[in-house]
Amino acid sequence: MDNRMMKGMKPRVAIVDANALACIGLKHMLQEVMPFMEVETFGSFAALEANGPNVFFHYFVETNIVVSNMAFFAARRHKTIVLSPSVNPTAQLAGFHTLCTHQPESGFVRQLLMLEQHAHGHGQNLPPVEKRADDRTLTEREVEVLALVVKGMINKEIADALNISTTTVITHRKNIQEKLGIKSVSALTIYAVMHGIVSMDI
Repeated sequence: MDNRMMKGMKPRVAIVDANALACIGLKHMLQEVMPFMEVETFGSFAALEANGPNVFFHYFVETNIVVSNMAFFAARRHKTIVLSPSVNPTAQLAGFHTLCTHQPESGFVRQLLMLEQHAHGHGQNLPPVEKRADDRTLTEREVEVLALVVKGMINKEIADALNISTTTVITHRKNIQEKLGIKSVSALTIYAVMHGIVSMDI
């Protein structure tokens, strides 16, 4: 077991990507999906090396950085998740876990949940969902809308699928957010997975 976990400290996760905005977005999602981890970002492999690269529990790394530093990451293959723009990464990355970055936020979060649970949790590591004192049960229609939001559909697509107006979809989404106290798609995705509204399967 990781020494930090034995001491009650949060395991550290490194994000290595030259795209600063991508780092910030992924860090936010990781903190929601894996709140028990301490997430740090690096703009290059050199920056990672300068900060003691062997102390991290997982590495989320942009494809080109992995390829350019294959010896390092191949030796830590079981800890490395490659951030790939494609669902079909190159043969060089065979054996690595990969995350497709070119997909809706909800799909990306579900893939993250699948990776985390497959690797560590079998269900018990999902982040807790806090219940609000005034939390009310979602209606059947709100559950349907939530499921489609989490699948990455936009308001018009949801309206067409449920044969309702776009205005009604917007109202349902507002009610869902108010009832659950959740606004981000990533957090709604976690809620939907934990409550069996959608599965983790993509």
